[in-house]
Amino acid sequence: MTIDSGLLLTNLRAAGVLLAILVVVNLVVPSRFGWRADLAKLSLLNRQIFQAHTVFLVLVLALSAALLLTSADALLEPSRLSRAILLGLTIFWGLRMGMQWFFYSPVMHIVFSITWIYMTAVFGAAFWRVR
Repeated sequence: MTIDSGLLLTNLRAAGVLLAILVVVNLVVPSRFGWRADLAKLSLLNRQIFQAHTVFLVLVLALSAALLLTSADALLEPSRLSRAILLGLTIFWGLRMGMQWFFYSPVMHIVFSITWIYMTAVFGAAFWRVR
């Protein structure tokens, strides 16, 4: 089965847009969900760990968005590096999908599940193309 590279390129870039949207959403989440009050209840060390992890999560999302928006075409060129990146992204978003179902409450399962399934499918299809 041949996967159209133009369609994959479009979907990799769309995944980049989704990740950029997640960056913006994650900048709003702390104030929207009252993290300041919740974090005040934690010890200083736990608060710092949580804040550092959150900053680096947003940084990873932003850098991944930048990669996809600027270099999606390079990811579709068969190379050891493109295969490693695409396989890693496929595994990452597949595991994120599992977390949605087994870790979080079911309130937003449908919306987030569609997003994580899409991300996993896009990276998996791109990986399949360059393998």
